[in-house]
Amino acid sequence: MAIKITDECINCGACEPECPNTAIYEGGVEWTYAGGTKLKEVEVEEGTFIDAKTKIEPVSNEYYYIVTNKCTECTGFHEEPQCAAVCPVDCCVPDPENEEEKEELLAKKAWLHQED
Repeated sequence: MAIKITDECINCGACEPECPNTAIYEGGVEWTYAGGTKLKEVEVEEGTFIDAKTKIEPVSNEYYYIVTNKCTECTGFHEEPQCAAVCPVDCCVPDPENEEEKEELLAKKAWLHQED
């Protein structure tokens, strides 16, 4: 499952540089699939593709947020999600609405970084 940041976030920013997929953004900041990945183009709907550098509306305007489609829970990089490990207020928590098995997370990592 992906990690999410709760509204208890104090906007310290400790989590952002720890993400190997650049899936964490400051509140109010637009995000892209290309940031921190090797993606060039992304299928957003069946048959609909966008340039991976296309800016997408922020998930939150108030506090740091994690883009679910880019979060791999650090699988393939670290033993545990690094955002949760460094968060001083424990607001980086598993997102029960986005559960994924280890194999799915590894496949997502391979997709994001265009690994063979």
